[in-house]
Amino acid sequence: MAGEYDIDFRAHPEAYRYSPDEKGVFKVEPYKSELLPLWRYRDEAAARASVEAIEARYRAYREAGDFVGMDMARKYLQMGFTRAMRYAKYPGGRKYDENGQVREAQTWADAEKRLAAVVFREAWERVREDAAYREGVEAHKGG
Repeated sequence: MAGEYDIDFRAHPEAYRYSPDEKGVFKVEPYKSELLPLWRYRDEAAARASVEAIEARYRAYREAGDFVGMDMARKYLQMGFTRAMRYAKYPGGRKYDENGQVREAQTWADAEKRLAAVVFREAWERVREDAAYREGVEAHKGG
């Protein structure tokens, strides 16, 4: 039985379900294979290189009229921010303790990850504010 993600979403964009979160980021193909290798948040330099590469893919998707690719690039930028912030706030990126309780966040447990998070946040905002992206969201949702 075929699963929800056993689809080439470039060939079948109508099967893609928009969501404002990071859902599908590790499953939606062929975009996962194109974007995941570009995604790094180890430090500010890695984040800048990653953002540059992901934004280049975003522009290529936009030029091709590929909303699913545009949205997946947005998701990787968003995920770069959220993951880097987790490491910035929680030593070792561990948000939960051994009992499954949320640990108390620290004020910049990892300052370098905070800088990486800022780089990703700025890029994520650029994409969300892009008129072509906003139009694509509305068109894909049928609005």
